[in-house]
Amino acid sequence: MPLTVAPTVFPAITASSAIEYWTDAWQRSVLFWDVMRERGNGYLEHKKSGKPPVLAFDYKIIVDARTFDRPTNYALVAIIPPADCAPTDPTQRPFVVIDPRAGHGPGIGGFKMDSEIGIALKQGHPCYFVMFFPEPMPGQTIERVTQTEKVFLDTVNELHPKASSKPFIIGNCQGGWALMMLAAQVPDSVGPILLAGSPISYWAGVEGKNPMRYAGGLLGGTWATSFAGDLGNGKFDGAYLVNNFEKLNPANTYWKKPYGLYADVDNRSEQFLEFERWWGGHFMLNKEEMEWITQKLFVGNRLSTGEIINDEDHVRVDLRNIRSPIIVFASWGDNITPPQQALNWIPDLYKNAQEIRENEQTIVYCLHDTVGHLGIFVSSAVANREHTEIACALDLIDVLPPGLYQAVITDTYPDMPGLKYTDNRYVIRFEERDVADILALGDGRESEHAFELVRHVSQINQTMYDNFVSPLVKLFSNEHSAAFFHNLNSARLERLMFSDSNPVLKAMRPIAAAIRSRREPAAPDNPWVQAEKQASTAIETALDSYRDARDAHSEKMFKAIYESPVFAAMVNFKHHDVQNAKSLYDSHHQENLRVKRAKREDWFHKGSPETGFLRILIYVAIGTGVIDERPFNGIKRLMQEIGLDKSVSLVQLKEIIKRQTFLVRLDEERALASLEVLLPESHQRHQALDLARKLLALGGPISAEKEGRLSRLTKVLGLDVSTVPVAVAPA
Repeated sequence: MPLTVAPTVFPAITASSAIEYWTDAWQRSVLFWDVMRERGNGYLEHKKSGKPPVLAFDYKIIVDARTFDRPTNYALVAIIPPADCAPTDPTQRPFVVIDPRAGHGPGIGGFKMDSEIGIALKQGHPCYFVMFFPEPMPGQTIERVTQTEKVFLDTVNELHPKASSKPFIIGNCQGGWALMMLAAQVPDSVGPILLAGSPISYWAGVEGKNPMRYAGGLLGGTWATSFAGDLGNGKFDGAYLVNNFEKLNPANTYWKKPYGLYADVDNRSEQFLEFERWWGGHFMLNKEEMEWITQKLFVGNRLSTGEIINDEDHVRVDLRNIRSPIIVFASWGDNITPPQQALNWIPDLYKNAQEIRENEQTIVYCLHDTVGHLGIFVSSAVANREHTEIACALDLIDVLPPGLYQAVITDTYPDMPGLKYTDNRYVIRFEERDVADILALGDGRESEHAFELVRHVSQINQTMYDNFVSPLVKLFSNEHSAAFFHNLNSARLERLMFSDSNPVLKAMRPIAAAIRSRREPAAPDNPWVQAEKQASTAIETALDSYRDARDAHSEKMFKAIYESPVFAAMVNFKHHDVQNAKSLYDSHHQENLRVKRAKREDWFHKGSPETGFLRILIYVAIGTGVIDERPFNGIKRLMQEIGLDKSVSLVQLKEIIKRQTFLVRLDEERALASLEVLLPESHQRHQALDLARKLLALGGPISAEKEGRLSRLTKVLGLDVSTVPVAVAPA
């Protein structure tokens, strides 16, 4: 049979279609450059106004740390709800958002109404934001910033003495590692903490996918950071960090983003300018701050191994000290903080989930399939799904027993059991995981050994730079030379060139206004428009190919250098196992675990009849399966029906539920056997079993598996089955 090919149909290319397209293309070009001019003007205006946060909300400064005895350039602000939001309730759990200080200014966590701050306000929570100013204070260090954030946290707690729970704190990107350090040092002052796209384990990643982790090694370590700080006369320019982010995806930086504006300049200009106001707001760090970050975190990777000691109060920063639930939100589409960097601190600290439970720590992680790094903070879809569900489930997260869980969010459906115990269109559930599940997300940790050699080489190069090069650079650096280098940075230079300070661009304003009044866009099916889109796709593909080749070459070069035993011998380095860092299992920590185990022995038999009621309800509602919001909401509603909520506060209720769930999961036999001590009276046992049946009946017909649990309880409590009332599901 002869091979036949279907003919390709091309739209007719006529003179009229060409005139239509080229008229449109010329108009779009003028409008594009006019938008770029507006971007430059916006940059200059933002700089002149002091670069305030790009929040979509009004705010009031509560504490200004620039006035402290040991000042920092941070401030705590209270978010003022917009007119279309209900007033916040001071008795509700406060929300605190910490944005990253990674080159850009603050505000990305409240960039839109559909954001972390917007969600908190919609639910009536008092909301606070940790902002910072463009210039660091003299002598400012990371340790001093941590002390500042402690003061902020104390202030929030003082402002809400009657709040139902401790503050929920969100750390975005690099605000996450700052939050972890804070929570480890003041564990009793924080509620659940959320790490959104936050790097904690800096050497982690997948071969062939995460090239950013190789940058430090290919530069020879942290000396380049010190060199940039010396050129800046003691200040590190955050624009350098922005440059690094943009180089990760050249197709997006150099083509997709500008072409997206050009292709739809009539509709996308406002959105483009809004984002660029934040993206172009470059902030400074002290040289000492940036050295601390690179030497102890990005190259040193010392946070998850307990090797950081706070120089202010000489306290070791041990992440195992965190008592409140830790929620990690990461995405497979994030090329800046991949899931391995967000999660591998867990296997750094623990061998398995049992060790997490032994340490009485609760860790929850949530993985998104596609959203990019910035989308974790600014995507409306993510805010309305993941952030909203996590915020709504905080009370449940508070009572999760120690362990490791994955949060899974699914849609509801009309005949879903217990649908009336959900508040939104989604249901969030928490499935138990083990440390092996975290490791399975990557391709092993063998590749991380090379980064120990990077750290060793970095220390050598840093010492040489500090002793021989830094004094010479400092000799020729001053405020004028620093300003010269800062203004030469491409991120600033292009904004200065494309603004009204350029006479050529300034003259374009009236031309653009005239074009907008006579705009003649080409039809979407114009063959020239179709050809333009195809050319754009080809350019984007070519740039992606360049990126892939560049990243593959960088990875091969890194491996050739740092996996070479010859090079290791040249610098007198010997490998040691990352997983067995001495600080992880020191004698002090083991003694703490021994004390905790001894205390738990009393938990089984100590408590009130209310404790026994709740242990029974937890056993039948949760058992050993998946935990989701419906049983927990059912327990709260049942407590209200019988009036138990009047004798037990919400905080006490959370603590009791958390402890009793932990005991049921730790040793189910002992947890049930000790019920006769908690419920000594026969009528108490009958009432408890009746409540258990009523709880199950609220969700519809009781399953055979749940009936088995009720029968087991009947025997454990020594009750006659015939005397136990049967609850009927309400209509």
